[in-house]
Amino acid sequence: MTMIKTSKKEKRKKNSETKRNTVKSQSGSNEQDEQIDKVVRPKTLGEIIGRAKTKKKIRMMIKAATNRKESVDHMLFYGPPGLGKTTFAMAIAKEMGGNLHVTSGPAIQRQGDLATMLTALDKFDVLFIDEIHRLRSGVEEILYPAMEDQKLDIVVGKGVSAKTLRLNLKPFTLIGATTRIGLIGSPMRDRFGLVQRLDYFADNELSEMLLRAAGIWQVKLTQEAMDEIAKRSRGTGRIALRLLRRVRDYLESYGEGADEVSLEMAEEALDLLGIDKLGLEDIDHKILDSIANNFNGGPVGLSTLAASISEDVSTIADVYEPFLMQCGLIKRTSRGRVLTEKGRGIID
Repeated sequence: MTMIKTSKKEKRKKNSETKRNTVKSQSGSNEQDEQIDKVVRPKTLGEIIGRAKTKKKIRMMIKAATNRKESVDHMLFYGPPGLGKTTFAMAIAKEMGGNLHVTSGPAIQRQGDLATMLTALDKFDVLFIDEIHRLRSGVEEILYPAMEDQKLDIVVGKGVSAKTLRLNLKPFTLIGATTRIGLIGSPMRDRFGLVQRLDYFADNELSEMLLRAAGIWQVKLTQEAMDEIAKRSRGTGRIALRLLRRVRDYLESYGEGADEVSLEMAEEALDLLGIDKLGLEDIDHKILDSIANNFNGGPVGLSTLAASISEDVSTIADVYEPFLMQCGLIKRTSRGRVLTEKGRGIID
């Protein structure tokens, strides 16, 4: 009996070790994929594709600050998502020789959270706050002296016994990113030394970005296939890289032994994903269809439009509407959104 029990224990132990090894192997594979994705992100200003004027401004600021042995002035980047705001923060930290500390507006709930981050910064470090327009007003106010004078005011105690302590901070750079600059008040906005809008990428810039990523991910594509992916990427680098990963999946799944992605294969993969020649997705067509069929081409208010397609108002305003307007498919009026002639042509 004892021998049988020992045998069962050993078997259970062996099975448990096998499961752990499998999980460890899968975890290692996921970590490896994440590391590969990180490699694609440019580390320096020189590696960033396009944005020539923006890079020239930032290089000027960094060079001048370095010569004065000061931290570079605070910067605010705004524009649609996926256009490189985080990438610029990483590159600036690298150029300044400091560390990058990343957080977001909604993650900073109390003044103490921000105070902890600020006091932990070393000289020339960069604090990057994504969605900075979502900072609470009380939290935002303690940033003012930190940005202007590199001082941190902390209130100790309550009532008549309350005292204010002023702490010195090490020279640092705050970089904010937002998709809705209109929600940032002028007291905060005016404290940034550079307020820079990031526009959509041109197709040739996206093709160059895809060429770089394909080399890192070891994916072979024809130039025509790369250009087709770039054309359907909505002028957004993040989307272009995502589509490249899906085209790579298509090659590995349905390539039938092919060693590179042809134009025809790229078109098949993108059609399978529901992305048309203009880069419009299913949700874009739902927006256009709703304006055309439910509201006779408009005008229609944004909240009404969002309710008609069961989508969040901010998602339509920040993600989908800017590209539809850039394509000339819809336009904003004082009474609401209206379908253009070009937009009607797509519906027809």
